[in-house]
Amino acid sequence: MPLSFSIHKAARILKRGGVVAYPTEGVYGLGCLPDDAEAVERILNIKQRDPARGLIIIAADRTQLEPWIATDRDLHSSASHPVTWIVPASAATPAWITGQHDGIAVRLTTHPVARALCRAAGSALVSTSANTTGRRPAINAYVLRRQFHGLVDYIVPGNCGPWSGPSEIRHMQTGTTLRQAGN
Repeated sequence: MPLSFSIHKAARILKRGGVVAYPTEGVYGLGCLPDDAEAVERILNIKQRDPARGLIIIAADRTQLEPWIATDRDLHSSASHPVTWIVPASAATPAWITGQHDGIAVRLTTHPVARALCRAAGSALVSTSANTTGRRPAINAYVLRRQFHGLVDYIVPGNCGPWSGPSEIRHMQTGTTLRQAGN
């Protein structure tokens, strides 16, 4: 099946309130549309994740992040690895995304499949690592299918990379690195 068909199928599922798994820069992600409270709750249940922790949103370009962020600063990753930024959340950002935080975690994805999925869905996406809390994220399709088949509505084919592990997380206002890349 051609990848473009898979991307469009996944986008249709997302627009109907679904949850999909897809490759990102370093690990597989679980995603949904950020304004869909039921889909977000489903992801939190799949992961057994505390909603107070908040979630990351990825986008193909900055315009997809505009409804969620209250900053005009540069959000690009470094040349060596992907960076997720903690930035001020807009007043419209729901608590199911920010959790107990004032800010929101966002990343402009460089992964071709994740970018194409954001574009096809016409939206930024919730993007949390494909794992249950406390376990390592899925980095290959075999592990992903074994752990999440039947829990998500669709698995988009493709490989993670070129990095390994989760993205670095930096707080934009303080410059503090909250998580090193790959940890």
